[in-house]
Amino acid sequence: MCTCSAMDRRSFLTAGLLAGCSLAFPLKSWARNALVPDFFAEKVLSLYNVNTGESLEKIPFWENGVYLPQQIEIINHFCRDFRNDSVREIDIRLLDMLFDIRQILNRPQANIHLISAYRSPETNESLRKKGHGVAKQSFHLVGKAFDIRVEGVELVNLRDAAWRYHQGGVGYYPRSRFVHIDTGPVRSW
Repeated sequence: MCTCSAMDRRSFLTAGLLAGCSLAFPLKSWARNALVPDFFAEKVLSLYNVNTGESLEKIPFWENGVYLPQQIEIINHFCRDFRNDSVREIDIRLLDMLFDIRQILNRPQANIHLISAYRSPETNESLRKKGHGVAKQSFHLVGKAFDIRVEGVELVNLRDAAWRYHQGGVGYYPRSRFVHIDTGPVRSW
């Protein structure tokens, strides 16, 4: 008895179709023309932390179908709570979201400005007490949320691209000049 979900079967069938087509066509050109993901490409991010002034230039986090643990450790440290240097593992899906949103924006090389990533419980509570409007059970507490801007992209266009991605929460904060994305339920505000 198969316990595969419909999505798993669909993913399996899609992968089989792509594998079969790769025998007849060079994968890179076929994938580009068919607008399907290139499963053998490298996923790279360029990040700038506005709070620390640190940058990660073109850091790969996925290559040949495999996430790169050493590079992800570097990204986890980069996304630390800058107020007390505490580090938490960042949800991989959040990194994929950043990569994919840049593709949707047609800005695959753009720097992503990180306003907020992981927040320790102490930092989150301190910000709440100061009236900064942070949620008590924020996704930032568990490494599942970023507040971002993308270099050269209007904030409203970033919000729209994140919403079209439709894989988590999207918050629009034009006065504070950032878009919140998270890997929680699909919703917007």
